[in-house]
Amino acid sequence: MLSQFGVVLFFILLGCAFIFAALFAGSLFRPNRPNPIKLSPYECGEQVVGSPFIRFNIRFYIIALVFLIFDVEVIVLYPLATQFKKVGPLIFLEVLFFVGILVVGLLYVWRKGDLEWVKTARNQ
Repeated sequence: MLSQFGVVLFFILLGCAFIFAALFAGSLFRPNRPNPIKLSPYECGEQVVGSPFIRFNIRFYIIALVFLIFDVEVIVLYPLATQFKKVGPLIFLEVLFFVGILVVGLLYVWRKGDLEWVKTARNQ
């Protein structure tokens, strides 16, 4: 008799085998007729100009990371705000400490000028 972990392992292996069998069957039956038009990148009907591998400005990533940090802050603070009366006053100090750390981080990013889309000579 298999243990409970053995049953889980069996189903995981069975799922992986099913995935690989489906991929293998697809490679046998699908047509393979590449041509330059099919191999070109598709950009919503626009003609491709230049290389598809371009460098994005690092500010896009910085803005995205700052957004994620404050998005996670909302996820953490929302349950505490809804249950504030039940958890007690000590949690209020912990929330203030948490928000304080995030405010210091926001001020640092703001002061550094990473929230600006166009950097001026003063911000560089």
